[in-house]
Amino acid sequence: MTAPLMDIQQVMDYLPHRYPFLLVDKIIKIDAGKSIVGCKNVTFNEPFFAGHFPTFPVMPGVLIIEAMAQVGGIFALESMGLKAGVADANLQIFFMSINKARFRKPVRPGDSLIMTMTLINRRRNIWKFSGKAEVDGILVCEAEMMASVGDGK
Repeated sequence: MTAPLMDIQQVMDYLPHRYPFLLVDKIIKIDAGKSIVGCKNVTFNEPFFAGHFPTFPVMPGVLIIEAMAQVGGIFALESMGLKAGVADANLQIFFMSINKARFRKPVRPGDSLIMTMTLINRRRNIWKFSGKAEVDGILVCEAEMMASVGDGK
């Protein structure tokens, strides 16, 4: 197995999110200006599993989308040479829209959620991505989403 391109410490340099809302464990690949691949290792200890659902734990779809958005945020920040987590602490990433979201299969404890975000378009600080999430090579979620990067004012 090869080492990740970014480990969890480096991911935290890029994102302001922290436990329990940091939903990216590592970045596997970045194709500059085109796409990024990230991973979330889903464990039984995730706080949402206590209520979703106790007898059949399933990762909520909205959190799969959020994890995908965080991977896209890392791509945008890395492309701009910025880091929201530490170096550019006043910087914020805002989720703007989601379209064409489809959930294909449940994500369960023990799954490795592999998320690929492909850049569709960028205009100034607005980024549009097409994303897909897979477990063991099987599509579990897909969506298009937009985000903005700025100082939060």
